[in-house]
Amino acid sequence: MKNIVIFGAPGSGKGTQSALLVEKYGFKHISTGDVLRAEIKKGTELGKTAQGFIDNGQLIPDDLMISILAGVYDSLCPCEGVIFDGFPRTVPQAEALKVMLAERGTEVAAMLELDVPDEMLMERLINRGKTSGRADDNEETIRKRLNVYNTQTAPLIAWYEAEGKRNAVKGYGPLEEINAALCQVIDAL
Repeated sequence: MKNIVIFGAPGSGKGTQSALLVEKYGFKHISTGDVLRAEIKKGTELGKTAQGFIDNGQLIPDDLMISILAGVYDSLCPCEGVIFDGFPRTVPQAEALKVMLAERGTEVAAMLELDVPDEMLMERLINRGKTSGRADDNEETIRKRLNVYNTQTAPLIAWYEAEGKRNAVKGYGPLEEINAALCQVIDAL
């Protein structure tokens, strides 16, 4: 079983590339964004709590996210593998994910980092907001989200490097080239 963390700033293409990898390898996909948006849409207590954090461009508290992900993970497995999209976002989350997976006799096989310059991210997210109608894709919230990413999430790059799991890929250019680079990493596992 291959557990993959797809990693990058908001707008780096994690969701797009995850869908392509799911199709090719038969992996399951856990997008924390999708899970949270579903809870918000259902109007659950979790959804209401999450909405408050999201509206302010903040991260969801770790204990909340781990318990949500453990339940989703258990409902999907056994399987070929799982792509974690949008999680972990902090070093404590990565440590908690490592423990959660170890309790299930598995681990993260690789962290795939989609590297995209901030100017491109801003442009992509503003365009996505125009087409998707996502309320969190407006310039002010995007700036907050990128700041949170750069201060709280980017340290994971060094953490996964130290774990020997980091694989950086250029996250811009033709979609097929990005996907081929990701597949090359997965095929080598």
